[in-house]
Amino acid sequence: MSVTRRGVVKGGAAGALSIALAGSLDGIFQTSAGADTGEAYGYGPLIPDPEGVLDLPKGFSYKILTTEGDPISDGVVVPGHQDGMASFPVRAGHGHGHGHRDHGRGRGGRPGNTLLVLNHEQGTNGTRAVGTPELIYDPVANGGTTTLEVDRDGNLLSQYVSLAGTAVNCAGGRTPWGTWLTCEETEGIRGESKSHGWVFEVDPYGRDTKPVPLTGLGRFAHEAVAVDPHTSTAYLTEDASGPFGLFYRFRPRSHRGGYHSYMAGGKLEALNVPGVPDLSAVTEPGARLPARWVSVPDPVAKQTSVRKQFEDGQVTRSQKLEGAWWGHGKAYFVASFSRKSSGAAGDHAGQVWTYDPRRNEVELQLIFKPGGRFDGPDNITVSPYGGGVILAEDGDGEQYLVGTTRENKPFAMARNAGNDSEFTGVTFSPDGRILFFSRQSGPGATFAVQGPWHRLRG
Repeated sequence: MSVTRRGVVKGGAAGALSIALAGSLDGIFQTSAGADTGEAYGYGPLIPDPEGVLDLPKGFSYKILTTEGDPISDGVVVPGHQDGMASFPVRAGHGHGHGHRDHGRGRGGRPGNTLLVLNHEQGTNGTRAVGTPELIYDPVANGGTTTLEVDRDGNLLSQYVSLAGTAVNCAGGRTPWGTWLTCEETEGIRGESKSHGWVFEVDPYGRDTKPVPLTGLGRFAHEAVAVDPHTSTAYLTEDASGPFGLFYRFRPRSHRGGYHSYMAGGKLEALNVPGVPDLSAVTEPGARLPARWVSVPDPVAKQTSVRKQFEDGQVTRSQKLEGAWWGHGKAYFVASFSRKSSGAAGDHAGQVWTYDPRRNEVELQLIFKPGGRFDGPDNITVSPYGGGVILAEDGDGEQYLVGTTRENKPFAMARNAGNDSEFTGVTFSPDGRILFFSRQSGPGATFAVQGPWHRLRG
């Protein structure tokens, strides 16, 4: 059977938490009682925001941390098109004064605070990420990352550009050794003797970041990465067409981890589910399928794009592979939609999959049916409250943040009441008290949400 987006989630994607998105450009707003939107699960009905930017359940509030175009320092402003993001704890030994200096501001942070590293999905236009010379990969490209320091109450303390000169920094992933892998979702942009379509590693504490691509992870239209903390194996998604993209794993030569551990290289492989050339053909949540892995002949794509190096039947493809996150011993990954009219095997408005390395199998956790309330799941994170997932929409019409309860019931946690911009970069603070995320445009902005997370209905 297939289920609608209001249907069940089986397996590891059950559980609880939610998000929120805002649009006002300053201050803090608290939701209050309002019209019932019919939510029987989660945190109750969404309450219309008097500011007209973000509808949240009663008791939840949001702060705007930073907005595209805000000044950072002389000649440097917040870049645009915010996308993937992860949080990192500041512990003793990571205090101010470590590493490089950035426009007069020390990096590292104060113990007890949170560091956020977030992507800016820009190619050769947009509000440029202006970095110091030692952080620039290609002067032609406008993408990169910024690093923010936030206190326990969700207040922004500082921010700076932590990587520059990269292109179309879409999503990425957090490593077990405490760094951020930022992914370029392109393979067509070429700058001053520089190629793009790589993964770069960013040190949130500002000491070791170097604008050097991790070539072992391949050159293709990267979306996101989920890293197994036990083996350091990275699982990567690709958003591409003609043909559709692939789901990859990178097995490093060393499993010891540590900053720049991927520099030594390793083996890049693509997923093959025997008898399933296209993941959109699978429609039954709970279906478990054996995984096989096929070596990529030329990971750096010197002559031919990686996904084009395989014959039909050698690999399993999917339209719109997007977010990825590691949780519960599995790599979660998302397909935003598929359409037969585009050459896919089936129509859906979103799938959530997991790959279990112990069983060496993939499992369909959730499928959204076209025409339902929600569509186009993109970024994903695993909740610390009951083990559920949060999905950030990049769909048609209204944009929601969708959570699941412990009883496998999906619900709307937030609605973008200000415009139709997608939600991006969903991640919790290390202590689970704050949910961070961004609105990508109109203008781009990054937010912090607090509330009674433990009061989950269902």
